[in-house]
Amino acid sequence: MRLLDDPSRLLRRYSVGWYYTGPEMAEFDKACPRITVDPFPDGRCRRTEKRQGQGGGSYVTSPRLRDDERWMDRPAFGEWPLLSAQVHGLILMALSDPLFSTPRVLGVDDFAIRRGQIYSTVLTCGDTHRVVDVLAPRESGPLAAWLTTHPGVEIICRDRAGAYAEGARLGAPDALQVADRFHLWQGLGRAVETCVAAHRECLRAPTPLRTTSAGSPPDGSKPADREPVGRRAQRKKAAHALVHELLAQGHSRRAIARHLGWGLNTVLRYARAAHWQDTLRENRPRPSRLDPYKPYLEERFAAGCSNVTFLHRELLAENAPVTYQMVRAYIATLRATPPQAQPPPPTVRKVTGCLTRHPTALSEEDRAALKGVLARCPELDAAAGHVRDFGEMTTHRLGPTLPAWIDAVDGSQLPGLTNFALHLLRDLDAVTAGLTLHWSSGGTEGAVNRIKKIKRKLYGRAGFDLLRKMILLQ
Repeated sequence: MRLLDDPSRLLRRYSVGWYYTGPEMAEFDKACPRITVDPFPDGRCRRTEKRQGQGGGSYVTSPRLRDDERWMDRPAFGEWPLLSAQVHGLILMALSDPLFSTPRVLGVDDFAIRRGQIYSTVLTCGDTHRVVDVLAPRESGPLAAWLTTHPGVEIICRDRAGAYAEGARLGAPDALQVADRFHLWQGLGRAVETCVAAHRECLRAPTPLRTTSAGSPPDGSKPADREPVGRRAQRKKAAHALVHELLAQGHSRRAIARHLGWGLNTVLRYARAAHWQDTLRENRPRPSRLDPYKPYLEERFAAGCSNVTFLHRELLAENAPVTYQMVRAYIATLRATPPQAQPPPPTVRKVTGCLTRHPTALSEEDRAALKGVLARCPELDAAAGHVRDFGEMTTHRLGPTLPAWIDAVDGSQLPGLTNFALHLLRDLDAVTAGLTLHWSSGGTEGAVNRIKKIKRKLYGRAGFDLLRKMILLQ
């Protein structure tokens, strides 16, 4: 008995009279209506019922058709007829729940019927990871009632929800409660994010002071190792050598100018230069009415404002004697040669991820950025130490050292982390057991993922009873 769930395997259209005497047996009865099934290419089908009577149409029964004529390209469909979703749901609800023995290790977790509004509880076996039962509300009462009617549970793996802790305490007071390590680390990550957000000013690196170019002496002379290159430099070097060679031969400056056909000022410039590099003159921009306002434009451009019209209106509001063309030309220069801006500081989420991930999982860039942040902020450096200690407790099962860790975090008075540590004292026994024993809620989380798959197949149209039945029969 299957629904039409594969659009690539279609049925041949027949007006076949399937006559039902009950939802579980496909027997033929002339008093039942005649049913016509019309499949469509997308996998849906139309099911039409027509009452039979004395003056009805032709009477067609299934035994007149062979099995190879009844279905086309669906050899695995079986001999059962195509049923509607409603009949399929009725048949599932008529089935009995699978029998199971009370598990020694019970996993408890919640899943969303409607996210953010309605939640239910799933119970799994810690040894086989199979679903044992599904409870409607996410409250302590149903869990306590289930544990009372199913004695024998010794270990309960759960998250740190107060309802589950209370239900386990009331229903199975002798059972050992184990807090899941994944949920503990998830709570620690939220606490670290709060701590990093409180010190977000330390994430930004200090702005370096603007200094002169490296290697340039304070008196402005050019170093010997910075010799200009290019054809222009070669011409300047050859002209400087030629003028000084003629001067060494005793020729006057005017005679050299007449002999070379150069201007006297050109010869004087080469003659006065002790080194040929001194004859290279930098292209100095001409003074402009925009010069007093260029620092303001650079600051606004660095802040992200590059709209020429908007910047020109701002300058006109300050009675600046500038034109639109001046501002446009200067903004074009800034766009062509952007200044060496500092890289943006790491975000709070980025630093939180670097602090909560294993050091071997960080890249060289992330490791360098985290090192700079911790060097600028002693509070975050202390928080990183607490996170490492908690990670060692989780990895090496050092649950008995948890009280000492809580005291150390409480003494540091870090925002977020201190509240997290003190909150662990309310559920200290379960957290200590979670950091000591190997039991966890990993199998329960896998069951929740499978439940999500079942929900997607039902398109959210199934009620809780049908959803529970399909979860238990999976």
